[in-house]
Amino acid sequence: MRPRKKGAAQHAIAVGWLVLIVSAALLAPWLPLPFPADSVDLNHIAQPPFLPPSVPDTSRHWLGTDGFGRDVLTALVYGARTALLVSLPAALFATVVGTFLGSAAGFWGNSGLRISIVYWLMGGLLLVGAVEIVSTAPSAWWLLLLSLAAAVIIGKSLMRVPMLRRSWPFPTDRLVLGAASLLSSVPRLVLILALAAVQDASLPGIFLLLTLTHWPEPAHLVRAELLRVRTLPYIESARAIGLSGGQILWRHALPNAWRTARTAFPLSLSALIGLETTLSFLGVGLPPEIPSWGRTLAAARLDPTAWWLALFPALALAATTLALRQLTTNKISA
Repeated sequence: MRPRKKGAAQHAIAVGWLVLIVSAALLAPWLPLPFPADSVDLNHIAQPPFLPPSVPDTSRHWLGTDGFGRDVLTALVYGARTALLVSLPAALFATVVGTFLGSAAGFWGNSGLRISIVYWLMGGLLLVGAVEIVSTAPSAWWLLLLSLAAAVIIGKSLMRVPMLRRSWPFPTDRLVLGAASLLSSVPRLVLILALAAVQDASLPGIFLLLTLTHWPEPAHLVRAELLRVRTLPYIESARAIGLSGGQILWRHALPNAWRTARTAFPLSLSALIGLETTLSFLGVGLPPEIPSWGRTLAAARLDPTAWWLALFPALALAATTLALRQLTTNKISA
């Protein structure tokens, strides 16, 4: 009973902390914080925490200030908001992309999916256009979506020609594993720093970078699960009654593999929060006016004696990542 009670207590603490962080992030603009996020108190520069204000009738900096007079408590609350707005959508989108690619690779392999010559040609043209758009206008991501829509429309029109309906096997597994291996062969931080150098600092930009570099992890997990699921008897029965490969994958195989991606999602979120904090600490990815835990940690470099600038953001980051990992542990053991 003791291990079970200990696990339940750890789970409750983890959930409570995450609820507190998410609530603070969502309600940050309406919380009764003593100082706004962009305020500077020149009367209390690099003030240690828990000290009364030196100027009468002014608010107290409960967790101290940095070298510019910015309130650390406010920076932590708005830093949680930044971490949530950046890491949570990136983790969700990376999980969806990884699940889609990993399921296709694991279910169809290198010969299970056949594509007509029309889509081979349109895919090649779309790839060339995507490379050209990214190299000339990295911020014009909407052009990629427009090109994809145009490729689908043109492809459906050309499919009416009988000669172009002939199909060839599409090496799904080889392409997905190759792309994942290519991204994994370079350290993620180095890759993000290299990509961030060619685009402006912005929230959408860092979101795309985190998504681009993180989808291989869920893709590998879902692919491994689909390799097991596709050999189960009920999948063979679905093939025997004439269901298409797409119907079998999306309606029957993928729901059994989705639990794997869902279980690993807290770990993905934990990793991306740590990565976003690291990038902010290095001054990469986010505009300088956006508060984050990494920027508060970086302020400690200017004044090594200001221990509170390193302690409180580090505690917030460690508690958040440990809480997310605790959720994953509970899901695996459940």
